[in-house]
Amino acid sequence: MLPRLSRSPLVKRTVYTTFGLSAAYFADTELNASAVTRNLRTLWTCALISADYKLNFKPEHADRIPAIHQRVADRMYDLFTNNGGLYIKIGQAIGANAALMPAPFQQKFARLFDDAPQIPYRTIARVFQREFKKSPQELFAYFDEKAVASASVAQVHKARTWDGEWVAVKVQKPDVGRQIGYDLMAFRAVMWAFEKWVFDLPVYFAVDFISTHLRAELDFIAEASNSQRTASLIASEPRLTGKVHIPKVYPEYSTKRVLTAEWIDGVRLSDRDALAHVVGERVPERSGGMFSDTEHKQRRNGVPENMRDVKLKGGLQAIMHTMIELFSAQMFDWGFVHCDPHPGNIIIRARPATTSSFFSSPWSRSSKPVPRDSQLVLLDHGLYVTIRPTVKRQYASLWRALLTSDWDTIRNVTESWGVGEAGLFASAVLMRPMKMGRKANEPSQHAEKGIGANGTTGDSGVELDAYEQSVRMKERLKRFLVDTDKMPKELIFLGRNMRIVQGNNQSLGSPVNRIKITAYWASRSLVTSNGRIPANIMSPRAWWAQLDARELWRDVVFRAVMFSLDVVFWMSKLRQHARALLGLTNGGFEDELERSVRGFARSAFGVEVGPEAFEG
Repeated sequence: MLPRLSRSPLVKRTVYTTFGLSAAYFADTELNASAVTRNLRTLWTCALISADYKLNFKPEHADRIPAIHQRVADRMYDLFTNNGGLYIKIGQAIGANAALMPAPFQQKFARLFDDAPQIPYRTIARVFQREFKKSPQELFAYFDEKAVASASVAQVHKARTWDGEWVAVKVQKPDVGRQIGYDLMAFRAVMWAFEKWVFDLPVYFAVDFISTHLRAELDFIAEASNSQRTASLIASEPRLTGKVHIPKVYPEYSTKRVLTAEWIDGVRLSDRDALAHVVGERVPERSGGMFSDTEHKQRRNGVPENMRDVKLKGGLQAIMHTMIELFSAQMFDWGFVHCDPHPGNIIIRARPATTSSFFSSPWSRSSKPVPRDSQLVLLDHGLYVTIRPTVKRQYASLWRALLTSDWDTIRNVTESWGVGEAGLFASAVLMRPMKMGRKANEPSQHAEKGIGANGTTGDSGVELDAYEQSVRMKERLKRFLVDTDKMPKELIFLGRNMRIVQGNNQSLGSPVNRIKITAYWASRSLVTSNGRIPANIMSPRAWWAQLDARELWRDVVFRAVMFSLDVVFWMSKLRQHARALLGLTNGGFEDELERSVRGFARSAFGVEVGPEAFEG
């Protein structure tokens, strides 16, 4: 029987099929960086998600909808973590804007770290051989074979040049380059299916823009250029010179897949214990924001030896003030914005002394910490967005109009961008609830749909169930994105930057009034961009001379509003200190804004926004 069975066509086909699939899997894994396997996993997961929503998202199954959201969030999280690489970047982009997504998505994506096991040194050596025709030991006087940090796209090694300078060598993982074409193709297909078939929401319009920038992030020559350009812009801005440092790039040790830059010793913004040590003040225990990952091993580097006897002047307030000024200058003056300012990409150190450092002398040490000015070091310059001059001016005008209740300007800007919900957009920009004043013949947004202010329907006061909440949110979002062809795609990454910076400030207990600092830069850029004298060399008298009567009045109104905002901010600080003295749960200005945004989301969308959504 066995010989006859072995000759049967079924067995032969089974053996051939098994052998063929095994060979294909081996070839895909070893030669193609598992690109096909990853795509099949993506398509399978998205098919399950689509079927789940199509079959179960119905009014009669409203009580099952939270379970659907949980299943989908789990599947997406598992897909991103299993595929790794570019999928982590895409997942983080979703997570940074998860505030209006169901609670399971907020919780899952808040824990999506951009890290991965480091690849073995022999693989790194092959990259160097391909890029430089030399091994790392030949190129550098010293090269640490063990990476000091490893993310999904690259890992970093510490090395020393033959001139004796310590450098950080960022090496792209070889699989990423082979996977990106397949990954972006899958991303495009999934977004098209979600827009056209599953959710009927405009999500595909941004695919080309996002794909272009994600692909550019893998070009380390472009990253080096971004870094050098930012360093040059900072050097030309007196308000930032010395306060911000961009690590020097070594072009002779850099290629498209290897980037070598100055090694920086300092404290990462995400390391709360080390930060508390160098600023000499207590970092809030838990204020939401970006510190949900502080226990993560790559986020905790401790205090370097050269900062153990240092106390940074100005504390947390000086650090955050510098950070917000830096990104405000990028948005409103330079139009060249770093889009990934999460705490792991920011190092705080003492500003280097202009003369020989006294730390080198043993008799210069004392038992008391030495006060030094702080300096913010910005890392990872792969993801930048260039803002067109027209959009930059519109964005600055929008910021000033939002704070002076200039409803006509707000409507004009949002309508020119194809945005149908000006109030919702205003709230997203400021990261605080905004109620638009409406024209005499314009109905309220709630009355338009018979929706009560507390997320109830009409006069009955009946709360919306999960199905009705989801439908309501979908309708509101469709009214928000009226004409996606008009919307400046830069806003996608601008919003990401603003969201992460807001989270950084919140994490440190809101030491500064973020909205005020940002708005001042916006207003100042509008005034000085009209003048003949460059803003960075303009004297106060010349600055006033450039103002016409209309701009002068607008500036007076703006400053009055800023004064009232300052009053609100300092009242918040007083409440924060009083609660701390009483041993109660503490929270700063950004936490109060967070609570307002959560109430706004509940009122406008019927969505419960958990604190995880505010962890960047």
